Amino acid sequence: MTDASLIELAIEVRDKAYTPYSKFKVGAVVLTKEGKLFTGCNIESVSYSPTICAERVAISKAISEGYGNIETIAIVGSLSKISYPCGVCRQFIREFGENIRVIVGISPSQYKVHTLKELLPYSFGPEAIK
Repeated sequence: MTDASLIELAIEVRDKAYTPYSKFKVGAVVLTKEGKLFTGCNIESVSYSPTICAERVAISKAISEGYGNIETIAIVGSLSKISYPCGVCRQFIREFGENIRVIVGISPSQYKVHTLKELLPYSFGPEAIK
């Protein structure tokens, strides 16, 4: 699957987001090393703290299906500029590797590719407590 097609799929799932309060929709797609795809959108709650980001929904779906070897995550927000994962999501992604590719974009022709290590340098990962 190409980076552009991952962004396209993230745009599709973004439309399913439940955002009655912020109106800020996000879609995410996880691609595992086995080639499996898992999608997620953000889901808000009136009390805010139970709100969950699209990235964590997609990763949680992958983990719950037995796929923890995350290769890439593509993320698209509803702004006219690139939306990067929040700090909580960066740390959550880090749980599964620091070299995960993170594609952020606004369209299949406008996106950037980073590694999580670039977005979260000097991170704290599971190996730190071993």
